[in-house]
Amino acid sequence: MYFSAKNTDMDFLNPQIEEYALAHSQDESEILKELNRETYAKVMMPRMLSGHLQGRVLSMLSKMIRPKNILEIGTYTGYSGICLAEGLADDGKLYTIDINEELEKMVRSYFAKAGIDKKVDYRIGNAMQLIPSINAMFDIVFIDADKENYSNYYDLVFDKVNKGGFIIADNVLWSGKVLDNESKMDVDTKAIYNYSKKINTDKRVENLLLPVRDGLMIARKL
Repeated sequence: MYFSAKNTDMDFLNPQIEEYALAHSQDESEILKELNRETYAKVMMPRMLSGHLQGRVLSMLSKMIRPKNILEIGTYTGYSGICLAEGLADDGKLYTIDINEELEKMVRSYFAKAGIDKKVDYRIGNAMQLIPSINAMFDIVFIDADKENYSNYYDLVFDKVNKGGFIIADNVLWSGKVLDNESKMDVDTKAIYNYSKKINTDKRVENLLLPVRDGLMIARKL
């Protein structure tokens, strides 16, 4: 049994279509199923977890790119990090940052169970302060943290992304709230809306908004 994000307001697909998609996609590993269950059982706001379908999307993208270095902004319980790490080059590394130190023990235990702990540089703290201290260039950056800083994160990491590298941002549909009248948007919705607008007009990248789960904005650096 697995837990998904079904029955939350970030679902846009007909549930039967989503079930069909999941039934015809690679299953979660046993470690990811366990992490999924524990997140839903013990952690607040479990819908923040990437989950089965989005996790397989992240894994597939990573395997297609074969990144040497990945930067993840927003570790949460480690699900997306494990998925992204599945495509790492043999000598690759996942740098992942989160502000919540309370989840550190759980995250580290699952990185170890997944056999990727030696490939992970896991840092706790403010991403805006920590990112400049990382001396690496990235093939993938995955942004899934506080929405108000999405544009700031993008600007901060851009020069650290290799030519042809990818910046992927989660939650860019924000449960459909991005369709609201701009004058009625709350702070987070406005930040997400502005982020997508920023990427769509940035001539330094080519981009695709993929309507998977709560939306993935994929930007490829030219």
